[in-house]
Formats: sequence, C-alpha cells, structure tokens
Amino acid sequence: MHTIKEFAGQKVVIGNDSGPVLASEKDVNDWLSAAWDAEATIVVVPISRLNEDFFQLSTRIAGGIIQKFVNYRSQLVIIGDISRWVASSNALRDFVYESNKGREVWFLPDLDALEQRLQPTPQR
Repeated sequence: MHTIKEFAGQKVVIGNDSGPVLASEKDVNDWLSAAWDAEATIVVVPISRLNEDFFQLSTRIAGGIIQKFVNYRSQLVIIGDISRWVASSNALRDFVYESNKGREVWFLPDLDALEQRLQPTPQR
C-alpha cells in the first residue's frame, strides 16, 4: 500500500500507484495511520489513487480530504501530471498555484520534485 522514504531528513509515506482510491475524508484514516506508524509528517498520494471528482473543486472532495490531513498536521503531496484537469479549470489552476506557495498541500509532478523542494535553502 505504501513505502517509507527519507528526503532531506524527513520521513515520507509514499502511496503505491495501485490500491484503494482516496475518495472521501473517511479514506484518509489509513494514510494517517501509516504516517503515524512511520513517524512521518508528509504523505504522498499518487494521482492514480485519487477519484476523478477530487479534481472537480465543486464536489468539495478535495477540500474535505485536504482539511483532514491539515487537522492531523500531516502535509499532503499529490504526485503526478494534473495538467489535463488544470487546463479545464481556472479555479483548480488557481488552487494548485496557491497551494504550492504554502506548506500544507503541494501538487508536484514526481518524487524528484519533492526531494528538491524539501532541500534546505542556503542561508545568505
């Protein structure tokens, strides 16, 4: 269901590409349990594990799922190519842009981008 890796000194739970779909807030519990067991604060969910409705903001599925991760102080990282959904929704495009500026949820193309993002910035 998942693997544990360390990036820049932080433990990360990474969901496998196949497995149950994260379709509602109830489904978040398994992911949070895996993070707690691994003492990880970052959970990576591949887009293959998300319901299509997640990317339709009007369904409020994304908001509910993200809020549960935030409430339990776990950072959520969505990994994969979401360009087809972003291209068809200005609201989603804006949401992804603003999310990536923060710390609670990131939308990244791959694990390499996550590793790079977690690297400490050099002090000037």
